[in-house]
Amino acid sequence: MHDYVNWFRHSTPYINTHRDCTFVVLLPGEALEHANFNNIIHDIMLLNSLGVRLVLVHGSRPQIEERLNARGVASRYHNDLRVTDLDTLGCVMDAVGSLRIAIEARLCTAPSGQRSRLRVVSGNFVTAKPIGVLDGVDFHHTGEVRRIDRKAISQHLDQQSIVLLSSIGYSPTGEVFNLACEDVATSAAAALDADKLILLGPQTGIFDSEGRLQRELKPSRAGTLLQQLGNSLPGSLLRAACKACEAGVRRSHIVSFADDGAVLTELFTRDGGGTMVSQEAFEQIRPAGIDDVAGLLELLRPLEEAGILVRRSRELLETEITQFTLIERDGMIIGCAALYPLEDSSAGELACVAIDPDYRHGQRGDQLLQHIEQQARELGLNTLFVLTTRTAHWFRERGFEPSSVERLPAKRASLYNFQRNSKVFEKAL
Repeated sequence: MHDYVNWFRHSTPYINTHRDCTFVVLLPGEALEHANFNNIIHDIMLLNSLGVRLVLVHGSRPQIEERLNARGVASRYHNDLRVTDLDTLGCVMDAVGSLRIAIEARLCTAPSGQRSRLRVVSGNFVTAKPIGVLDGVDFHHTGEVRRIDRKAISQHLDQQSIVLLSSIGYSPTGEVFNLACEDVATSAAAALDADKLILLGPQTGIFDSEGRLQRELKPSRAGTLLQQLGNSLPGSLLRAACKACEAGVRRSHIVSFADDGAVLTELFTRDGGGTMVSQEAFEQIRPAGIDDVAGLLELLRPLEEAGILVRRSRELLETEITQFTLIERDGMIIGCAALYPLEDSSAGELACVAIDPDYRHGQRGDQLLQHIEQQARELGLNTLFVLTTRTAHWFRERGFEPSSVERLPAKRASLYNFQRNSKVFEKAL
């Protein structure tokens, strides 16, 4: 009894700290099959009763494999990604639907003495896009997260509901895509500006090659461990934790789904019980200088090679460097955008918007856009133009309207590259 009272007293600061915080919890398919899952459900209910805003993301890999085997459908992978053809998609939908219903049923079972049930909400909160064809392999209905409906999820969390997300996403055209549950979890945590991402795995946490539990990690120091873990479930969880922290989530926690009370131990004790991955050094948005040219070239080169951005030589960048705004993280340039006031007009052109692929889930593009718009207003500009070939949807979703070459100021219109055939958009400031 004394130990219990002592623990309860020492947990009080954590109870107060976590109240009204948003936690995203990843439950891989392996966790759902484990005998300890009932205890995990009880711990989730307890967190909800303590005022924690919860988003649950569940996986389904072993359940999908089970259905594929039962139907005699062979699993196909490329680069460790499942190829989801129509036959496989049927198994994915069957597995995910069954698991979602089972989890909702568990969460709706009121503990003894509790009169009201939890509200669990699921729906089409995840917009997805196809991976497409890689190395000549068509991934069909395997996709990746395009957008998380932050507003809708937040509204349900405000009503004390638990939001349940599956490893399924939908396109605006009504297609269904099979997603990696880690992608859904990290994207949701970043979009919701979550306080924590909690990842349940088969082990207590992350262990090094000598079997020592790593209680705290920084993403920059996880490289060797990621190589050792490969594509195992612990490796996938560590990659997700690092990605989430790099996207702006302050702390990610990897704990065991097999140990009773592992989540509570990690959250409500000083030393925790698993592995915590925390953010790196701080980042800032700042004007570019001549010393940044080399870093800019490195950031822009892959996008130029893919034809997304127009090629810029070192000489041109040196000449135009004062037009650029950068996101710098721990001395590394991870994002940029340029503003070019257009002669003989009150308009400007937004150009060269780029974010390092490893940092694209932290709304940094939005931060850059807001910064550039404010800069344009301070210069007295009232219209912002952008020319793009591959990212029209991103600008449309941020208030840019379709325009035309004829709408561009005369001097800029005379420089339009008809061979590139960029689409023109504009936004009133």
